[in-house]
Amino acid sequence: MKLYCATGNPGKIREFALADPAIEIEPLANFASLPWVEETGATFEENAILKAVGYGVFADGLLFAEDSGLEVDALGGAPGVYSARFAGPSANDSENNALLIERLRGSENRAARYVCVIALAADGKLVETFRGEVEGRILESPRGHGGFGYDPYFFYPPFGCTFAEVPAERKFDVSHRGEALRKLAAYLSRLS
Repeated sequence: MKLYCATGNPGKIREFALADPAIEIEPLANFASLPWVEETGATFEENAILKAVGYGVFADGLLFAEDSGLEVDALGGAPGVYSARFAGPSANDSENNALLIERLRGSENRAARYVCVIALAADGKLVETFRGEVEGRILESPRGHGGFGYDPYFFYPPFGCTFAEVPAERKFDVSHRGEALRKLAAYLSRLS
């Protein structure tokens, strides 16, 4: 089964490739040149739906879009839907991570979770949403060189290390994105 994906994030595309081998995930052709769908939602669900519906009209078949990010308890759930642009609209991972650590300075509560919501659309109409979460905590210093985003600071207790310290496949087995994609794959297998 072929499924189109609406993202320009290379880190996410690498993770999507780890999904069910029975599902062929293909980036939406000419994604960068399509009219931009603004993420104006207040929740991951709202943003995923906006993108799936907005980009779904350009796909010849089923398309999914996702919104994901980091929620930190001590910051009232921030950066949340602003995770990719926490330090500003053109911020990079280093800048976002620096602001996160600065905001957490002195905080004993470092509980956090990654959240991912996938929205599935057909012909620009919402079909279903799928949510995944993984709990962890934010370290004061980065560890590891893998992953992307906040991974060097996201400590996952069952592994005893950060997401940046494990191979992509191992991270995917427990990650928010992996969980949401597995739910999507289970839904699609019931359709076929």
